[in-house]
Amino acid sequence: MRKKTGDLFLLLSFCLLAHTAFGQQGPSKGFGRYFLIAHRGGVVDTSNAENSMAALQDAIERGYWMVEMDLRLTKDSVMIINHDNNFKRYYGVDKPVSAMSWEEISELRTPRGSQVLRLEDALAAASGHIQVMLDNKITSSDTLLLGQIVNLLQQYGLDKQALMIGADESTDYFTGKVKLSCTRQQLEINIQKPGYNPDYYYLFGDVNTMSEDDVKWAQAQNIMVVGVINWAKYKGRTRAAYAAAARDIARLKNWGVLYFQLDSEFDKYFR
Repeated sequence: MRKKTGDLFLLLSFCLLAHTAFGQQGPSKGFGRYFLIAHRGGVVDTSNAENSMAALQDAIERGYWMVEMDLRLTKDSVMIINHDNNFKRYYGVDKPVSAMSWEEISELRTPRGSQVLRLEDALAAASGHIQVMLDNKITSSDTLLLGQIVNLLQQYGLDKQALMIGADESTDYFTGKVKLSCTRQQLEINIQKPGYNPDYYYLFGDVNTMSEDDVKWAQAQNIMVVGVINWAKYKGRTRAAYAAAARDIARLKNWGVLYFQLDSEFDKYFR
């Protein structure tokens, strides 16, 4: 009885630490103690296009803690949500995002009627319902432009828990404003910098890019760890591919990882 009480105390203490260190409101609904981040804009399937409003709404309804959005810039400097550097896959238009104006892009539709979202529209829909991770694909160091991203996150109450996968050009600007993804090597360099704070960064990777030792090291440094389980690694949607994903998820769980960025088809391994 004493051992069980001690184990329960340790678990509660860890949960309290996570809440205090990372400002979380609690794990994803329906996924146990895990914080799930919906890759490419939410629940993406045969009905929902990547980074669409439908995908975002389904992620909210399914109980995800956070949604990852891919951020790009149009020809006329409007920030939009789109993974690819063109619109061929979903909209049938093989033109670069940077070569089209927002007026042109706003007319695009998928066969099911989805359209490209502005960053502001996506954040407005997420506000009060789900947190956000931004995959910033804008290669710019323009502080006025980058400041708009921070201002929008603040405007919709999403800045405190926001995560970012950042372009090198914007790393200096976002440090201390949005929590940034890092490898262990990058973290070890950042620790040596004046003004370092573990809350500025998170360790980000899969079983091939980080080890159990990396995870334990980051946790000892009070640095958030986010594991990655994405479809690009498990191609074909075969039984073997799903089995491989399940094994990798189990390994990351055994290493103590609580935060996962993943494609929604893999969330069944957390229910």
